[in-house]
Amino acid sequence: TDDVCCVASLCAPRPACTRRPGEPVSRLAALVTALAARTGRPRTAVCAEWFLRYLERVVRPVLRLDGEAGIALEAHQQNTLLLLDADGWPAGGRYRDNQGYYFRASRRAELDALLPGVGDRSDTFVDDDVTDERFAYYLGVNNVLGLIGAFGSQGLADERLLLAAFRRFLTDAAAGPDATGSPLPARLLEEPLLRCKANLLTRLRGLDELVGPVDTQSVYVTVANPVHAP
Repeated sequence: TDDVCCVASLCAPRPACTRRPGEPVSRLAALVTALAARTGRPRTAVCAEWFLRYLERVVRPVLRLDGEAGIALEAHQQNTLLLLDADGWPAGGRYRDNQGYYFRASRRAELDALLPGVGDRSDTFVDDDVTDERFAYYLGVNNVLGLIGAFGSQGLADERLLLAAFRRFLTDAAAGPDATGSPLPARLLEEPLLRCKANLLTRLRGLDELVGPVDTQSVYVTVANPVHAP
């Protein structure tokens, strides 16, 4: 039986009332703590390897889908399902939202050739500028930076080391023999500021994310990009 979990639930701290004294704060903490005990390695080293495997098994395929097909997924943590091997290492990923994706407008002809009429009954073709902004938030900020934040806030690893590992991964994904073809890696490396979805502000303004044009149905704010190295 596959061990599959939602990344958001993996990272979320368990309520204190459900944990015995000394138990790991989250399932993520439990996994890396068990791996460290089993392998005899420092937990920080296990966290770094676990994170790198996550990038390769889960993040790279999403980038490749964008690069090769022009399809950008809203791959935030709630939409991302992580497959774990028998030891607890990342082994693969699945995507669970059949409405949360963007077809790049610049790739319309290619996608229409693959599936004629693909955009006739949907609003999924989106200008590349909007696609880039949303993809950077969902995969870059919410998913990966959220995972780094979980490692750091739970005292499992130094966020600076994981950010450095993420930069190396993005550099490899942006250019060279293993390049994914997606513009996102270069964007995350080069842009000092990113747009971040403001969920509470979206609700306070009375917006419904299921209604209206994709580029105006949510509120986004500007935040500093911790991946960018001046």
